[in-house]
Amino acid sequence: MLKKYFAMVALAWFAISCGSREKTATRNDRLDSIAREYVNLGLSIGQFDGDFVDAYYGPDSLRPAKADTLQFPKDAFLRKAAALKTALTAFKTGTGQDTLARRAQWLTAQLTAFERRIHLFSGTVVPFDSESKDLFDAVAPTHDEKHFQDLIAKLDRLLPGKGPIPERYQKLASHFLIPQNKIDTVFRTAIAEARKRTLAHYVLPAGEDFKLEYVHDKPWSGYNWYKGNYKSVIQINVSQPIYIERAIDLACHEGYPGHHVYNALLEKNLFRDKGWTEISLYPLFSPQSLIAEGSANYGISMAFPGNEQREFCKNVLIPLAGLDTAMTDAYFEALTIRSALNYARNEVARGLLDRGMSDQEAQRWLTDYCLLPEKGASDYLRFIRKYRSYVINYNYGQDIIKNYIESQGGTAAEPDKRWKLFEVLLSNENEAGDLLKK
Repeated sequence: MLKKYFAMVALAWFAISCGSREKTATRNDRLDSIAREYVNLGLSIGQFDGDFVDAYYGPDSLRPAKADTLQFPKDAFLRKAAALKTALTAFKTGTGQDTLARRAQWLTAQLTAFERRIHLFSGTVVPFDSESKDLFDAVAPTHDEKHFQDLIAKLDRLLPGKGPIPERYQKLASHFLIPQNKIDTVFRTAIAEARKRTLAHYVLPAGEDFKLEYVHDKPWSGYNWYKGNYKSVIQINVSQPIYIERAIDLACHEGYPGHHVYNALLEKNLFRDKGWTEISLYPLFSPQSLIAEGSANYGISMAFPGNEQREFCKNVLIPLAGLDTAMTDAYFEALTIRSALNYARNEVARGLLDRGMSDQEAQRWLTDYCLLPEKGASDYLRFIRKYRSYVINYNYGQDIIKNYIESQGGTAAEPDKRWKLFEVLLSNENEAGDLLKK
C-alpha cells in the first residue's frame, strides 16, 4: 500500500514537472516569436532611416519585403512597437524566469528607443536629456562653463610656452602627429598589440578577424562595421589629423577589446549558443549603443592600464612613426586633463539642440575646451548634427561602465577579476539602468 502511495506521489510530481517544463517552453517560444517580430520591425524602419541599423547578421527570412520608401509609415511603426511592448509585459511581471524577464526588459528598452527614433526621423524632437533617456536609457550630468575653465587652468600650468591654451596644446600635439605614410604601419602595430593583450584573457570565437580600411571626409575618426560570423570592417578616417595616442585608442575602441570583441561575444554567446534572435540586430540609436561605446572606451584602459599606453607609444609607436619622443611625458599629462574635458562635447550638443547655441559659439567651445583643431571642430559639429544625443555614450557611457566594473571589485589592483567582469558585461544584454542600479 505504501509503495502504491509513493508511486502515485511520484507520478503526480512528474505530471506537475512536465506541465511546468511545457509551460516554460511555451513562454520561451512566445518570447522568441516577439524577438523575431522586433528584428523585422527594426529592419523595416531601416529601409527608410539609413542610420537605424548598424549591423544585422540574422536569418534572411526576417528581412522585410522591399518597401516603397516615398512615404514613411510613422504611425504603423509606432503601433507595432507599442504592441510588442504590451506583449512583453507578461514576461516582465508574474514570472520566476529571470532570463525571460531580463530579455523582456531589454527588448522593451530597445523598443522605447525605436519609438523615439521614429519620432526623430519624422521631425518631432524633445529636449536633449529626454531624447538621450529614451534612446540610450541614460541622462548625462551637466556642467557649466566654469567647470571646464577650471580644468583648462590646470592645463595652462602644464603646457610649455605662453599664449592661448588651444594654440599651445596644438603646438605640443603637433610633435605627435602621425605622418600619412606611417599611418598604416602604426595602426596595424597598435591593433596587433591590443589583440595580443586581449587574447591573454579571452578565448575569442574561432575565425574572428577584421579588415582595416582608410576612408575620407567622415564626421567620425573611426568606425567598426560588424558583418557577422565574427568579422568586422574597421575604418579609419584619414581626413582628420591622427595623433599617436589615437592609434591605441582606436585599436582598442574599434577592435580589441572594444566593438569587435563585444559584437563577436554577443554573437557567439547569445545568438549562436542560445538562439536569441534579437541580438543579431544592432540598432544604432538604442541602449545597446551606450554599452557598446562606453565599454569600447573603457577597454582602452583595460588593455593599457596605468602608464602602459604612454610607454608603448614612447617605446614602440613614436619611433615607428619617425617622431621624437622628447616631449612624450608632457603630452600624456596634457591628455589626461583633455580626457576630463570631453564632457564639454555634451554641453555643445545640448546647446546646439536645446538652447539655440550658434555654430560660432559651438566652434569656440570645441576649440577652447575640447582642444580640437579647426578641422576636428568642424567635423564634430557635423557629428552632432547627425548623431545628436549619441555623444553622451562616449564619456558618460565610459563612466557608467567604469563605475560598475569597479563597484563589483574589478579594480586596477584586481586585473584578472576586472577582465572577467568585463567579459561577462560584453557577453550579455545590458542597459545603463541595470548598471546604475548595481
